[in-house]
Amino acid sequence: MTTAEGWTAAVRDRLAPGRLLPLGAAAEGAWITERTVRDALGRSAEAVRGVVPGAMRIGPAYRDPASETEAATATATEETGAVGTGAVLVRASFGAVAGRPLPELTEELRTALIAAAEDGIGLVVAAVDLRVTALLDAAPPGPAQPSAPPPGPTSPATDDPLALAALGVTGVAGVTDTLGPPVRRSADGVRVEVAVTAGARPLDVARAVRATVTAAAPEGTAVTVVVSDLR
Repeated sequence: MTTAEGWTAAVRDRLAPGRLLPLGAAAEGAWITERTVRDALGRSAEAVRGVVPGAMRIGPAYRDPASETEAATATATEETGAVGTGAVLVRASFGAVAGRPLPELTEELRTALIAAAEDGIGLVVAAVDLRVTALLDAAPPGPAQPSAPPPGPTSPATDDPLALAALGVTGVAGVTDTLGPPVRRSADGVRVEVAVTAGARPLDVARAVRATVTAAAPEGTAVTVVVSDLR
């Protein structure tokens, strides 16, 4: 792979929404994109002194990987990006800057990631798997100029009554179309995709959106909410 190809692949991975991860319990019908979680957890990792964040993936945690059937299901789900149910597993690599004991640094990073995921977002974390990929004498220099963040999901104009209902919920920064139209109707129900205001807890906002949209939709409509951005 050439340098240009590697850069392109990195950007594509950065912009891709990734898996859908359950907010709270999967049965609540509230989900968030992996990219949104990765960005939030990455900022928490950067705040830990002595940590140089690397690659991070968040996916479903499977309780009994020893089972051949469940292991095969887990592999298939990982490859296809399908949603899982229940808790998530956070896998993160990082460089460690000299000056702090590695066990102390690792434990602080793990604590920060769990707090950001559970308290800040509303995920249920089964475990955080950390890998030290480099031992550094000093932190590498930052970019000469602040780099612009990758473009987030768009805020399409819409007059859909269910989208307008979602927009009226406190903490909703806009509706988005990362996965399709902001409001997608199917035989299974309605899916509403939103961006959440930075600082608001996505799980709490998603619950409020789901309750509001359920009240505005025809009786008996199953409503799912997907958070695809923090703004």
